[in-house]
Amino acid sequence: MSTSPSQPASSRPSVIQLSIKEKAALYAAYIPLFTDGGIFIPSSRDYRIGDDVYVLLSLPDDPQRYPVAGKVAWVTPAKAQGGRTQGVGIRFPADEKSRHLKIKIEEILGSALASEKPTQTM
Repeated sequence: MSTSPSQPASSRPSVIQLSIKEKAALYAAYIPLFTDGGIFIPSSRDYRIGDDVYVLLSLPDDPQRYPVAGKVAWVTPAKAQGGRTQGVGIRFPADEKSRHLKIKIEEILGSALASEKPTQTM
């Protein structure tokens, strides 16, 4: 594999596989505040706002894996206030596949979206 000078190897997006097995875990990780949706991913790796991340997302009771070419939209550092889990919030891109994924997640969550229960993100 070769890289051009304008595209150093370190600029490639990192790949994260995230398998969410339960509706409660999906609720805690989903970020409805982003227009196109997003997901919180626990991670001890250092990310910066704007970093490209490629996520392979599995949802509860769904054998399909959903590829998402997202961007880091926020970072929860280690030892964050309130005992929040260290990780990153990934913003879904504004494309048709992401719109379908957002709809799918919101269908799974249903009325839980209106819940006041705390999440990993807010």
